[in-house]
Amino acid sequence: MKGKIGLVVGLGVGYVLGSRAGRERYEQIKAQWLKVWNREPVQFRVAQVQDFAKAQVAAVPGALWNGAVKVVKAAADSGTPEQRLHSAVDTAKDAAEDVADAAKDAAAEAKRKTASRSSSSKPASGASASETSSKSGAKKTGTEAE
Repeated sequence: MKGKIGLVVGLGVGYVLGSRAGRERYEQIKAQWLKVWNREPVQFRVAQVQDFAKAQVAAVPGALWNGAVKVVKAAADSGTPEQRLHSAVDTAKDAAEDVADAAKDAAAEAKRKTASRSSSSKPASGASASETSSKSGAKKTGTEAE
């Protein structure tokens, strides 16, 4: 499915950029695109994608920071260089799993939010950005060590 969408988008972009019809045809295509882009259902989906991306981005930095701190502490522990290296590698593996779990949790939460928004009959237009940031901030503080 993604490949088909990419192909259609690529063909469309290639046609617009490579068209010999000139500026007039380009302006017609642009006007049609703007009509589609500014429709309410399209903007509703754009808002959903933005909310999903914000939820993903909000969860990962805290997990990355915690993982980096753990790896540095493991590398700085006492012992032979080989022991410190093995400790740092093991800690890095654990930290990578924590980051993956945080990303999965954020994806599940965003998917749940978008599913509940799309099941409602009227799109929510006002509170999406502030509501998402406040909820993701609460989740973010739970994963951070600071």
